[in-house]
Amino acid sequence: MTTSIRFGTDGWRAIIAEDFTFANVARCAQGLVDYLRDEGIAEKGLVVGYDTRFLSREFAETVVSVCAGNGVPAFLTEAAAPTPVVSYSVLDRQAAGAAIITASHNPGNWNGFKFKPEYAGSATDEITRRLEGKIEQASQPRLMPLGSGIEEGLIAPFDPKPAYLERLASLVDLTAIRSAGLTIMVDSMFGAGSGYLYELLAGHKTSVTELNGTRNPAFPGMDQPEPIAHNLTTLMAEVPESRAAVGIALDGDADRVGIVDENGVFLSTLQVFSLLAYYLLEHKGQRAPIVKGITSSMMLDKLARKYGVEIYDMPVGFKHIGPTFSEVDGMMGGEESGGFAFQGHIPERDGILSALYFLEFLVRTGKTPSQLVEELFSLVGPHYYQRRDVTFDAAARQGIQARLESVDLQELGGYRVVDSDNIDGRRLFFDNAWLASRFSGTEPLLRIYCEAESPQLVNALLDAAAAYLGV
Repeated sequence: MTTSIRFGTDGWRAIIAEDFTFANVARCAQGLVDYLRDEGIAEKGLVVGYDTRFLSREFAETVVSVCAGNGVPAFLTEAAAPTPVVSYSVLDRQAAGAAIITASHNPGNWNGFKFKPEYAGSATDEITRRLEGKIEQASQPRLMPLGSGIEEGLIAPFDPKPAYLERLASLVDLTAIRSAGLTIMVDSMFGAGSGYLYELLAGHKTSVTELNGTRNPAFPGMDQPEPIAHNLTTLMAEVPESRAAVGIALDGDADRVGIVDENGVFLSTLQVFSLLAYYLLEHKGQRAPIVKGITSSMMLDKLARKYGVEIYDMPVGFKHIGPTFSEVDGMMGGEESGGFAFQGHIPERDGILSALYFLEFLVRTGKTPSQLVEELFSLVGPHYYQRRDVTFDAAARQGIQARLESVDLQELGGYRVVDSDNIDGRRLFFDNAWLASRFSGTEPLLRIYCEAESPQLVNALLDAAAAYLGV
């Protein structure tokens, strides 16, 4: 039976050897080539990159072999590379787009296929629908052996790192960070971002110690390479033990960032998003719109009002956030997952650049991460956040969906609902709090999110939501 390939919030992901097979990757590549031909841009060539997962290099070689078999030039990264690095290569090489073999933060038995169009951001719904149609029609992919493709000049291996690092140097004061004398700990989570921050910053007064910087597709010691608290217990313990200024974690393909403060406390992704926006507004004097996923912090709304910038609420996923970010020339775009985009770069998440901006914030202010959080709270009030990922019986999905779509909910757990929307799933607003519930677009999970003025209220609302939804 032919696998039905559908793109979620960011590409197609599946379990290796179950649905994610060489045959299906070849179908994806053939459909992508056919799409690029329809667009009249196939001759510009396709950048192809991959992460550190099991067989990612071999899957990427399948993609370039299909390109060569169709007479389309392909630029293959010489080694595993972060998604933002491969995405930036699209602009640097003026290519038709990029195909990236990665499942980002999913567990180690998954892999995926991302497509970044010629603007170097996530593919929109319209593009992915057309691409899915082409893949469905791609019954017999045409492949050329890798060696033959290289000999004929259709496949060109290249190193994407130098051009990317040059771009980062134009955006961030690397000299100031290198000379600040910071002690930085980086958890690369065995992913494609290994070595990048070390190469950029080490060898000067600032020192960088890297954890999990080798390739291990099993991602040992973590549920999945996602930079959230329960996967970063070693980093959280090592930062205060080594008296480091900060801990930085990158997810499997380095498009997301996690921050641990000097005391070993994990900063929520909502805090990091808000801190970076505050830095750009207050300390770098930038004034442009903020584009955020609906599960991002209400602190951003308060900052937008204070500094007189527009704010846009979007469904989860950069396929929604990115186009609006580009359209309005946003200052910053981001989502709850810890992925952030910045003006003057690519309309896509970049965990490495996010980390550098956070380090620049520390250096410019001379404050610790915990002091920066205190400063932010003094401006917008205290905010606390938690997300619960809930597995559920597939047979129960319809009932959960029906409860999510209920429009007459007046209270939850004894707390009055003052407003609601269904931009993505269901979001409820309370007095200085919100709660959102939605099905994941990349994994078989129900995600429940909450932000409120106290940890106790966060937990109370999450418990009430789980009880109401029957999960």
